[in-house]
Amino acid sequence: MKATFVLTAGIAVIAAAGSAPSAQSSAPTTHRLEATPTTVAYGYYWADARPALRIASGDIVDVDTLLTNTPNGLARAGVPDDRIQASLKSIVATVTGDRRGPGGHILTGPIYVEGAEPGDALEVTILSIDFAIDYGYNGCSGFLPDNCDRSVPQKILTLDRRTMTAEFKPGIVVPLRPFFGSMGVAPAPELGRVSSNPPGRHAGNLDNRELVAGSTLYIPVFVPGALFEIGDGHAAQGDGEVDQTAIETSLRGRVQVTVRKGMRLAWPRAETATDYISMASDENLQVATATAIQQMVDFLADTKGLTRHEAYQLISIAGNVAVTQLVDKPVFGVHVKVPKRVFTSR
Repeated sequence: MKATFVLTAGIAVIAAAGSAPSAQSSAPTTHRLEATPTTVAYGYYWADARPALRIASGDIVDVDTLLTNTPNGLARAGVPDDRIQASLKSIVATVTGDRRGPGGHILTGPIYVEGAEPGDALEVTILSIDFAIDYGYNGCSGFLPDNCDRSVPQKILTLDRRTMTAEFKPGIVVPLRPFFGSMGVAPAPELGRVSSNPPGRHAGNLDNRELVAGSTLYIPVFVPGALFEIGDGHAAQGDGEVDQTAIETSLRGRVQVTVRKGMRLAWPRAETATDYISMASDENLQVATATAIQQMVDFLADTKGLTRHEAYQLISIAGNVAVTQLVDKPVFGVHVKVPKRVFTSR
């Protein structure tokens, strides 16, 4: 039985008026993109990466992503060889040397989106997410690693597609809410090959558990074609991701990727069925927090007819500031949510 999470309602545009998507003259094409040694970027976002796929703005990509582990790592955790994906074995064995790093994530892509230019934004709407395998793992390190018993292997959890839960241990059951931990574009060319580990203005390893099926992510574009990559599947995660891992798993998803011409963003933003979300990251948690709050102030002032004074007050009254992640070294991630329900007139 396959669990599928599908966008069932339209997503309102987070941009200010005038940021129309690029023209789509016909029905969008759906492209299939499997994870193979020639269609992944192992551990990086990079302006010089060769595209694995070219699409038109508004097209849909049916994409495979692989968990952030190796066959040997899974075997040590107790996963039988016949349950380890052949694609993971092939990629880990053949994508080596200077084709790998400096980060550790296997990202599917890059995807070149026709018409995307610096100064635009890329709109990524997550239409559906499926589990590609029936298990995930959790390690132990992260923010307070002294709590970890180094003699204990990575924990393997069975994903129950029927109940959408995973049993942590008898009497403790975790609801599953799958999302892609890493979705991003190539950073500015002068930054070179950027590690997949920390997030940034290019998005990347956001580890934002709000970005489930039905949500939309908006990312600033820094290079022609944007060079979008996706991966780091999570079956469930708490805010902070404190031990450095969620329930890490392989996912298959459908995403619609659209160029938003002239939509100038300083940082990624997102929208779910219930909330507007701003995001920021920095090596200083206070700076990351201040930036994420200011991004939400600016968004509300630009789109909701509020002064910045009023926007700041509204965030304090009705918004939520959360630590997205504490473990994607060397930066911390913060996001701010403002519920749509407070805006009673359209």
